[in-house]
Amino acid sequence: MLATFDGPARAIRCAMAITDAARGLNLKVKTGLHTGECDFVRGEYSGFAVNLAEKIAAESGVGEILASRTVKDLVAGSGIVFEEYGERFFADTQGEWRLFLVKR
Repeated sequence: MLATFDGPARAIRCAMAITDAARGLNLKVKTGLHTGECDFVRGEYSGFAVNLAEKIAAESGVGEILASRTVKDLVAGSGIVFEEYGERFFADTQGEWRLFLVKR
């Protein structure tokens, strides 16, 4: 599932709520967050930012919310806490990406 937001802190808080609700329903959720420019063609979002978010989600474990450094930097001062997850190289992206686990 892809969801878009008008701010990264809202995306993180929504991901937390979805993860909590899914756990109560015994559903497995893996979340990846990135922010950037998206294309919107024929009613669908696409582009680099969408592709990177998908790759980050694939890297996350069940119940985890992983975010790119870009997201982490943009929510500074929001009270959201992160833990270093490590650097990953994703095919078709520019270099390595630092990922952060959203702490609960």
